[in-house]
Amino acid sequence: MANPTLQTTYEPPGSSSSPSSTFTLSFNLPDSRPPSPSSSLSSKSSQTTMSSYTTNSRPALARQSTAEVAERDYFHENPAPAALEEHTARAKAFIDIHAAAGRRVVLVTSGGTTVPLERQTVRFIDNFSAGTRGATSAEYFLEAGYAVIFLHRQFSLLPYSRHYSHTTNCFLDFLHESSDGSIVANEEYQEKMQKVLRQYNAAKKKNLLLTLPFTTINDYLFVLRSISQLMRTLGPSGLLYLAAAVSDFFVPPERMVEHKIQSTNATDLQKEENEAASKEEEEEVFDNFDSSPTVPRSKRLIVDLDPVPKFLKNLVDGWAPEGMIVSFKLETDPKILVHKAQYSLERYQHHLVIGNLLSTRKWEVVFVAPGQKDTWIRVPRSRRNRPVCGTENTVGASAAKLVKSL
Repeated sequence: MANPTLQTTYEPPGSSSSPSSTFTLSFNLPDSRPPSPSSSLSSKSSQTTMSSYTTNSRPALARQSTAEVAERDYFHENPAPAALEEHTARAKAFIDIHAAAGRRVVLVTSGGTTVPLERQTVRFIDNFSAGTRGATSAEYFLEAGYAVIFLHRQFSLLPYSRHYSHTTNCFLDFLHESSDGSIVANEEYQEKMQKVLRQYNAAKKKNLLLTLPFTTINDYLFVLRSISQLMRTLGPSGLLYLAAAVSDFFVPPERMVEHKIQSTNATDLQKEENEAASKEEEEEVFDNFDSSPTVPRSKRLIVDLDPVPKFLKNLVDGWAPEGMIVSFKLETDPKILVHKAQYSLERYQHHLVIGNLLSTRKWEVVFVAPGQKDTWIRVPRSRRNRPVCGTENTVGASAAKLVKSL
């Protein structure tokens, strides 16, 4: 069997998605993952991360790998999301339909995960991801004939609607009311709107797009594992395109408070006032953002986070061992980006890492694949204009599609 070919298209901001406005690269990927002596290596931090999940392991589990123990403990100690059963059932039905039709299926993950600080969540930690890359890439996969499961952050950008949502130009500015009272798109926008609408309706009519939302890191990990395991039956006809911005740290459930974290305890106000004078000298203080010149230690909110276990190894080796797997790497330091992408490939033994830097993510990416020369794709400065329907995080990274048979 010939090695699968990954053909990836890069759409710069402001492009019309026509052949002349994209760059295309092809990678001949290995049809199996060769064993690597470096695959067992892990950083000191990762060993520390996993050790917290193995401290209480019984001797009978000694033969289990660190990744297996981490998986068992995480999914045992954290509650499954309420929507897991429904998401799994919908994904299974979707996969079964397209597997029977001989169609390739891709799971695209998109958007950022949140880290709740309370069980009844008011406060949470988030990241800047709007889901642009994932939503854009999903459109390319659909164009290439894939059925797409789009696992996305709730309220993040979606395929097709991304052209008009989260926009700096209000969608209503694209429309006007005609003399007979009907709503009509302004002439200068009709061609693009018609194209997007036709693509959306075609995907909808053929049942090629399944959208499943998540919010928290816990939601994401449970649903990712469930769908990945369902895709195991697809073998090499399944692709996992992991573009979501996944949290690296979280608050374990046993340390999470039930109710909103209070900034002031009303029942202790009088006591605090009475003891304020004596405590003032004892408390360490620091400058704060409000009008108060100092804030005592007792008023600080100190958040103690645990590292999220890395489950890419579990995905590669157990959840979907024959699927093609693409991961992403975002860094801020250009000196370590390629090194960390290469390290990820060696450690997890998957097919491709797409790397980018925070400061240039809209304009350049690097493709790092086993046995391939690292390839940078850079959009010329003259083409770095933002489209009229764009967003602050508009298309500026890779939009991938697979066009060759696996």
